[in-house]
Amino acid sequence: MGSGAGSFLKVILKNFDVLAGPVVSLVYPLYASVRAIETKSPIDDQQWLTYWVLYSLITLTELTFAKDPDLKDVFSKPDDILTAAEKYIEENGPDAFEKIIHRADKSRRNDNYAIFS
Repeated sequence: MGSGAGSFLKVILKNFDVLAGPVVSLVYPLYASVRAIETKSPIDDQQWLTYWVLYSLITLTELTFAKDPDLKDVFSKPDDILTAAEKYIEENGPDAFEKIIHRADKSRRNDNYAIFS
C-alpha cells in the first residue's frame, strides 16, 4: 500500500462517524428503494416512500430550526446605507463623501437614467 492509499485510509477511519451517518441514512435506503421499485409488490414501495417523506420532513425541520451562532452577529450589527455612509465619512472625511455623491449624480445625468425621479 502506497503512502497515498494509506493516508486515504487513515482519513476514512478518522472520519468514520461523519461518513457512517450518510451511508446509513441515504445510501442504504436509496439502494433498498431502487430494489423495492423493481419488485411488483406495492407494499415495499409504500414503506420506502414513507421513509423518504419522513426523512425529508425531518431534514427540512432540522434545517429550518437549527441554531446558527453566526446569525446572531448578522442581526445585531446595523448594516444599512446610512451606517455605511457614516462609516465612510468617519474614515475618509465629508469632502470625499461629497465627491462620490457629485460623481454619482454627474454620471446619472450623463446616462439619462434616473433610478429615483
